[in-house]
Amino acid sequence: MVIHTEKTDVHWNYFLAIERDLEVLSRYVEFDERNFQCFSIEIARIVLAAGAEIDVVCKQMCQAVNPGSIANDINAYRTEIKSAIPNIPDFKVLVPRFGIILQPWDEWRSQTGVPLWWTAYNKIKHQRDFQYHQASLKNALNAVAGLFVVVLYLYKDKAKSGELLPTTQLFDVDEEHAGGFIVVGTPTYEL
Repeated sequence: MVIHTEKTDVHWNYFLAIERDLEVLSRYVEFDERNFQCFSIEIARIVLAAGAEIDVVCKQMCQAVNPGSIANDINAYRTEIKSAIPNIPDFKVLVPRFGIILQPWDEWRSQTGVPLWWTAYNKIKHQRDFQYHQASLKNALNAVAGLFVVVLYLYKDKAKSGELLPTTQLFDVDEEHAGGFIVVGTPTYEL
């Protein structure tokens, strides 16, 4: 018996797993502005998973932009990634089911800006004993949306051709980045 395999898009699959955790959370906490400050162990776990994966993906993106890159923190990521993708702060992520629009990299408009959810991620990671409240629904939504954006850029060619499968369940892109559908249910992205 022969089994043929192809290299999987590990970061896309990991994003989908985190997105699924967020979707399950929506059964217990309504994604509504009145709940954005809600925090919990499960939300902390989602923020920590998304933040750690963003760290890994951003390093890979920096290597793609600059093969000699030694970027290893959010400030270095901002500098190198924005040099290749200057409009990343404008990228809007939609959560149509809940009528939410997120702009997770908005703070990167500034030369020294750091996303609020990234600061929260680090506080949860390093000072959970007194920063636990940073594990909020708002930070989780933005962190997972931030991951969605960088993973789309990491797999840009597949995103443009509709080859990132399976598709997302919660997140979508704004009109500027939507390319259409190759096959029913298979979105393409204009990055």
